[in-house]
Amino acid sequence: MTATARVVVVGAGVTGLLAAVECALAGHRVTVFDRGPIPNPRSTSYDQHRAIRTLVVGDPAATGRLLAAHRRWLELEAVLGAAFYRRVGVVTAWPAERLPEVAAEAAAAGVTVRRVEPPRLPQLGFPAGTAGVWEEAAGVLLADRVLAAAARWLAAHPAVELRPGTAVSAVDAGTGRVALAGGGTAGADLVLVGAGPWTRDLVPHPVVLNRQTMLYLRPPEESASWWRDVPAVGGLGLDGQGWMVPPGDGTLLKISSNAVCRTVDSADADDEDQAPWAEQLAGAGVLHGIDRYTVAAVKACHYATDTRTGGAHLARVSRAVWSRAACGGNGFAAAPLVGQRIAEAAREAAV
Repeated sequence: MTATARVVVVGAGVTGLLAAVECALAGHRVTVFDRGPIPNPRSTSYDQHRAIRTLVVGDPAATGRLLAAHRRWLELEAVLGAAFYRRVGVVTAWPAERLPEVAAEAAAAGVTVRRVEPPRLPQLGFPAGTAGVWEEAAGVLLADRVLAAAARWLAAHPAVELRPGTAVSAVDAGTGRVALAGGGTAGADLVLVGAGPWTRDLVPHPVVLNRQTMLYLRPPEESASWWRDVPAVGGLGLDGQGWMVPPGDGTLLKISSNAVCRTVDSADADDEDQAPWAEQLAGAGVLHGIDRYTVAAVKACHYATDTRTGGAHLARVSRAVWSRAACGGNGFAAAPLVGQRIAEAAREAAV
């Protein structure tokens, strides 16, 4: 008989919600706390869409993990009863001389790719001397639909309790008890803290908070049909640091660049003027003829990254407490694997 654990999840972003799903599927009892609604539009993972690629050149282990995540995302569509994975592929721009190396690594990993020349995607600003590598099995996750589907599924599950509007003020790493800001505590065999910017206030997991400005655009009417099946593309712009997530299924076109990612102290961006950052993005060369596009929104997004790795990281804080610092698209893409690991750890904790 499988042992049943009590699991507490702090934070209802994609990591917390999918960990709760995997734990419930494994037969554990789960309580999810979030300081806001569930799903929470202020979570760092809330957005219209996130790209998921499968090939990480130079890191076969990471490629293997993302291939596993890709397969699990396809399964989760059936589990959660929702369609949220647009398999339009992902293109990454590479210097032409590196393309044989990239193709060889893709073949070794079993990732199907094909070369695409910049004229094939004329709206996009490929750096001079580059061509694209198109990962056909990858694509775009409709992020807000993922969170909504997971929240609906959890709300209907008899072993899951969702506690929106309930902030956690402290986590005891020794006992696995969490203190609630409004009074009271909750005990668990395992606690996962995936609270984005607030993670560092609850557990000794060194986290850096980053802010990045996004431009959400509507293509001109004459090119709307062209955009319908365009893949997500990275490595764009004059400096090769820009990227684009295409419109589709009711979403807007989104562009940004690593060049406008900066370290901040707070997730409150209300007092920051986004106009200079938006102007820098518009001039980064990610899109040709960007002046013909309508700016629908400018948004400051936040990413909590691990101080030591600079990216997403799952850490075991103590026997009873785990912590996840999640970073942008890669952190979102790998969330199902984190959920499976937490479900496994919950089984071990219950023995």
